[in-house]
Amino acid sequence: MHKPRFKISKKSRKKLLWLMPLSIGAVVLIYNAFILITWVVDHYAITTEIAQLNETTEIAEVVEGEPVNPPKDNNDNDYWNFMKMSLLNVDIAELKKQNPDTVGFISVAGTNINYPVVQTGDNDYYLHHSFKKSKNNAGWVFMDHRNSAGLTDQNTVIYGHSRLGGTMFSTLKNILNSSWVDVRDNHVVRYVSETETMLFQVFSVYTVPVESYYIQTRFGNDAQYRGWANEMIGRSKYDFRTSVDENDQVLTLSTCHNDNSVRVVMQAKLIKKNSL
Repeated sequence: MHKPRFKISKKSRKKLLWLMPLSIGAVVLIYNAFILITWVVDHYAITTEIAQLNETTEIAEVVEGEPVNPPKDNNDNDYWNFMKMSLLNVDIAELKKQNPDTVGFISVAGTNINYPVVQTGDNDYYLHHSFKKSKNNAGWVFMDHRNSAGLTDQNTVIYGHSRLGGTMFSTLKNILNSSWVDVRDNHVVRYVSETETMLFQVFSVYTVPVESYYIQTRFGNDAQYRGWANEMIGRSKYDFRTSVDENDQVLTLSTCHNDNSVRVVMQAKLIKKNSL
């Protein structure tokens, strides 16, 4: 005995064909709404946290400082003009009371980047947590876990998300614009560690597909380091008319460009410091 077959009428099939894309569209709409709401909640939380930090963090200027690896050519006017710039003084010990992972404070001229820098045992935690260690996809500005917190490595790497709304490293993309480069005073990065305040001179800005070479932190010998430094200078979108040798210490800032497959990179060398 044959079981009866259920037949779907032509009218019902047309209705199903019409409902399927509508259902898919509804799911996509709900998902996008969830992503948007999550972003808004994270953005509000992170901007509130930043505002609170700005209110409580005292930033002072330090004029005096010692030159680091000055150029042999005394006609390098950029170096000596940057040497006249002030350093920053931030109470890192006070910031550590709020977050023990704090290792420093960074300020990048011509951008909105003025943040405490944190470091933990991996490069994942602060991709998804704020300075106060709250879950937040805006993350925070953090140092590569391989680096020494005192910036004693040949290349120290600091990361931050490129967020819409101007937080974290979103304005690092400014460095690719001629309007940023044309202002000579923009070509510096100020950094404060627990024991020193430092000034770095920018020597390279560029975009690069995701790789590990530019974030290499240590080198086998001076020749390897010089080769790496020359490669970094050669990548730059603009000529900053400076050099890097085996006696220089480099600071590398890295963030996403328009998607996760490309990075925006700024690299600068230490030229001035003062003990705190």
